[in-house]
Amino acid sequence: MLAAFQQAGVSWADGMTPMMEARSIKSPDEQKAARIVGAICDTLHYEFTQFLRPGLTENEVAAFGFEYLYSIPGMEDVEDIIVSSGPNAWPNWRNFSDRIIRPGELVIIDLAALTWNGFKSCVYRTYCVGGTPTDEMKQYYDLAHRWLWDAIEVVRPGVTTSDIAEKWPSAREAWGYQEEDQAAANLWGHGLGLAQYDRPVISRIWSLDYPEEIRPGMVFALETQHGKVHEFGVRLEEMLLVTDHGHELLSSYASHEIISAG
Repeated sequence: MLAAFQQAGVSWADGMTPMMEARSIKSPDEQKAARIVGAICDTLHYEFTQFLRPGLTENEVAAFGFEYLYSIPGMEDVEDIIVSSGPNAWPNWRNFSDRIIRPGELVIIDLAALTWNGFKSCVYRTYCVGGTPTDEMKQYYDLAHRWLWDAIEVVRPGVTTSDIAEKWPSAREAWGYQEEDQAAANLWGHGLGLAQYDRPVISRIWSLDYPEEIRPGMVFALETQHGKVHEFGVRLEEMLLVTDHGHELLSSYASHEIISAG
């Protein structure tokens, strides 16, 4: 095909790179849209706090979320709501099933890529349904929480994606993996806007070697995860807007501890 265009005197150039660079910085109107998306995520996570109870299936919880979101004017699409309970929550499984939620189990919920007037979301929360989290569950959550907030506190103009990724442990240190790729998306950052993966994308896999400068107007999510294999998992995530002098949290509902529900 390229040869045919060349014969016709038509030249090709890379259009994706300048488009992604332009989309990485949000205009004032786009920043307002991102704030609304963050508010929608906060309110739905609050609604999940009221809805969750033992005996529901992961499918039923996801369906509740889908129905809630599609009732909002301007909601164009809901690409995914991840609901993983008990042993489904770790390793990093990203789906929902007909599994019944038992009393005292942890449930992780991700509002992944709801699309309000074109703009995307990504906000994880962790719930304990019909019981009290154990000390062990709290220890795992507190560690993931520290990883997240160590990274958030770095975010301001002029730092790089490497500065953020350096705050996270290596895959070997955290989980005993040989390669960083084996823990892909366990410690993660990704731009949000018209796509679920606008720039910047932040990971120890490449950010340490190929840093990108953080600039005012960028909107992205940072997420951290941890768990005990086939027993329970914890995940948390925040959406951020980079301001002229620091950052603004676009999501804020109950992220500092496991949320009790049911």
